[in-house]
Amino acid sequence: MTLQIALIQPQIPPNTGNIARLCAATDTSLHLIEPLGFSLADSELRRAGLDYWSEVDLWVHPDWFAFRDAMNRDRCLYFSAKAEHNFWNAPYRQNSCLVFGSETEGMPLRILEKHPERCFKIPMSGPVRSLNLATAVGVVLYEALRQTSVSAPAPAGFAAGT
Repeated sequence: MTLQIALIQPQIPPNTGNIARLCAATDTSLHLIEPLGFSLADSELRRAGLDYWSEVDLWVHPDWFAFRDAMNRDRCLYFSAKAEHNFWNAPYRQNSCLVFGSETEGMPLRILEKHPERCFKIPMSGPVRSLNLATAVGVVLYEALRQTSVSAPAPAGFAAGT
């Protein structure tokens, strides 16, 4: 099993497009939990994902409850600037689902309250409250890949160490 990314009600098309491209590059499934703040046919979304949409294992769930019914809760790790634990201490497994809140609302409070031991943050200093969603997903996904020793596939013609 591979890692999975889930976005709860994403709002900004280029962020989701960039995350889709990241998922294509790492053979990671992408779950979008509706309602979305855009159409999947949005030109900004498509442009950010470039020509990689056909390579994305994309799942669209009509709401949180449909996602929760489809995904084993023990696989889910939640990421929020409001969490207490640092992301490098998350119990990543090869089949983990890395769940992120929307750009405007963040992780729903009910999840933070119900699963505090499964909620993690990317530590930041200074006046910055949060990172861009696509940046946060990239940071967390590559840490999960590193910790689970799952490496992203090398591009065709690429030799390791060159």
